[in-house]
Amino acid sequence: QVQLVESGGGLVQPGGSLRLSCAASGSIFFSIYAMGWYRQAPGKQRELVAAITSGGSTNYADSVKGRFIISRDNAKKTVYLQMNSLKPEDTAVYYCNARGGPGHDFWGQGTQVTVSS
Repeated sequence: QVQLVESGGGLVQPGGSLRLSCAASGSIFFSIYAMGWYRQAPGKQRELVAAITSGGSTNYADSVKGRFIISRDNAKKTVYLQMNSLKPEDTAVYYCNARGGPGHDFWGQGTQVTVSS
């Protein structure tokens, strides 16, 4: 059983920052998993925000490039998403994903991020 628990969401004003964390537990060889952050806004499909491979390579959605940074700490089995210069359109539920191959695809329950003045 693998569990992913997100934290760090909340209400922030436009231009502000938040740092999301996703801690993994259970039977997971964390270091070999690709980790990702997705988000889903009301009435929209879930979309990839940022991802990081087991080797540390990263990729970002165009809408967050230059503002968000994904990182991982394999010793702590945790992945982070540093979100800067937040905009109202960043408002969504943010989900953590761990992908280790067929049959090894896990999701967290999500954390709400609201950007509003």
